[in-house]
Amino acid sequence: MPHNQSVQERVTALNTRYKHHGATSVLEHALRDAEVGKTALVSSFGAESVVLLHLVSIIDRQTPVIFIDTEMLFTETLVYQQELAERLNLKDVRIIRADRDQIFTHDNESLLHLHDPDACCHLRKTLPLQNALDGFDAWITGRKRYQGAARAAIDFFENEDDRRIKINPLAHWESKDLQEYIAENRLPRHPLVAKGYPSIGCAPCTTRVNDGEDPRAGRWRDTSKEECGIHYVNGKLVRAGGTGSGNGGVAA
Repeated sequence: MPHNQSVQERVTALNTRYKHHGATSVLEHALRDAEVGKTALVSSFGAESVVLLHLVSIIDRQTPVIFIDTEMLFTETLVYQQELAERLNLKDVRIIRADRDQIFTHDNESLLHLHDPDACCHLRKTLPLQNALDGFDAWITGRKRYQGAARAAIDFFENEDDRRIKINPLAHWESKDLQEYIAENRLPRHPLVAKGYPSIGCAPCTTRVNDGEDPRAGRWRDTSKEECGIHYVNGKLVRAGGTGSGNGGVAA
């Protein structure tokens, strides 16, 4: 939809307007505020995804939900995605995958993740998502400040390279808030959580997490990689004020 203000001007105004609001209020307004525009939820259907999916199902279950099937996910994730979408009665779940020709050209043997995980994430996650978000003014993520590193200072609304708005309704939630919400609403948990996977990505690049470790320690273990790339533009992390520094590739 056309807007009279730039993305940055809208982000600044939205963060000011909803600064003291809670997650539900931010999400409700984001899905209806003309300054936000056409919005989709991008979900990994991972360890904590059920919270945001449940909130969206209550507010507007017609909201487009984009799920990136990298074709390297755990079987448990694929089954959970189908069961959860049906249970929450989500009306517009869009399962996207990488272009077949691109996979054949760049990762025909599905081994790219072994020698260039950034390139693998770009091929199987970032590019498909960029294509899927074409035509949307904004997208909703499940990132939280408590996850640390590049996420420690995120706001409710961010400017994604002056192209669209990124919305983080759960930015200020802590892990205990998520667990309490799941329990109070009797929501089904991802089956791998009970097996020691508090953060879940693609099967080849995700390991169990030991007691006392950071919840994301099992993602790209023993490498410098911390994010998958969907929150980066030209190698830089998207922040509320525009694009910040960063290199690497993020799971929503």
